[in-house]
Amino acid sequence: MALKIAKRGTVAPFIVMDVMRAANEREASGGDVLHMEVGQPSTSAPQAVLEATQKALMADKIGYTDALGIPQLRERIAQYYQDYYGVSIAAERVVVTTGSSGAFLLSFLSAFEAGDKVGLTAPGYPAYRNILRALGYEPVEIPVGPETHFQPTPEMLDSLDVTLDGLIVASPGNPTGSMLSRDDLQALCAYCDGNGIRFISDEIYHGITYGRKADTAVEFSDNAILVNSFSKYFSMTGWRLGWMVVPQDMVRPIECLAQNLFISAPTLSQFGGIAAFDCLEELDQNVAAYARNRELLLNELPKAGFNRLAPSDGAFYIYADVAHLTNDSQAFCKKILSETGVALTPGVDFDEARGHHFMRFSYAGSYAHMQEAAMRLKEYLS
Repeated sequence: MALKIAKRGTVAPFIVMDVMRAANEREASGGDVLHMEVGQPSTSAPQAVLEATQKALMADKIGYTDALGIPQLRERIAQYYQDYYGVSIAAERVVVTTGSSGAFLLSFLSAFEAGDKVGLTAPGYPAYRNILRALGYEPVEIPVGPETHFQPTPEMLDSLDVTLDGLIVASPGNPTGSMLSRDDLQALCAYCDGNGIRFISDEIYHGITYGRKADTAVEFSDNAILVNSFSKYFSMTGWRLGWMVVPQDMVRPIECLAQNLFISAPTLSQFGGIAAFDCLEELDQNVAAYARNRELLLNELPKAGFNRLAPSDGAFYIYADVAHLTNDSQAFCKKILSETGVALTPGVDFDEARGHHFMRFSYAGSYAHMQEAAMRLKEYLS
């Protein structure tokens, strides 16, 4: 008799990871690949981070830490909010996590009960939707587009035919790179507080913006949960280190969940995280490189036929409407990878209903790779 497999494992795949696997298989068989599918900086962790972890590795036993994180790291994160945003928060409200993925798991489990309804934008980061479904919550997709800068509004929330228990918003967003204005973020926080909706602010692309800094929801709401990560701006994807800023009354419940689910975030990575905040000048040079890549692609992609682009205010993504080129973005991306070696992500990863005619370009790689990819796409689609 075959034993059952839990239904939570039947959630949709994170398609970008499938694309990356196909790209890696092509490389393993001798083919070349220009990676524009995955949101991963091509730069290494900052030099001071490498030195701090080497020192810790030789001097420390690298055992478990407190479930909430090394006190020095929690204090350094709190100081960062004062230095970067001009906002004062208590270090006791900071929770160090196993990447932002661990933070989302902890935030969902601590904020919602089975069956609760949680709003998220479409397009949006697919893991929100998939984690919510796996945990027994009901994701409520909110279609957004250029008319609202690919972000939700209080009016949209008012028009829903369900009552939300939570709302997840990313600014800058993935896949669009769009950002909320300061006033719009404040309005969403006020709406959620006034309607008993737990606001979860995904701020993992803060620091990677063009034209203005992103605002943090902690400035506008004491009830919001903030999620950030060392993966993107700090260029530490494989270190699996993130953090949350949470309401004071959620600290102990989250600590208990973290103790049982994770024990603690990776200890060696936490030592590196402390040093990362001393590397902002080096990290801002990475952002300047992303800005050059962004400018190149915004100029060159329209020449290849990708001329319907979402605003790319931050992060390192460009989201393109390709309805005039294909009605099957997944097959289109596979064909482009097979015939040009350029790896791209289909929009169905981010929007189940409309993503079949959208694609995402990541420009986190080197300038030379962006140049080559743009040239191949122009030649292929001309």
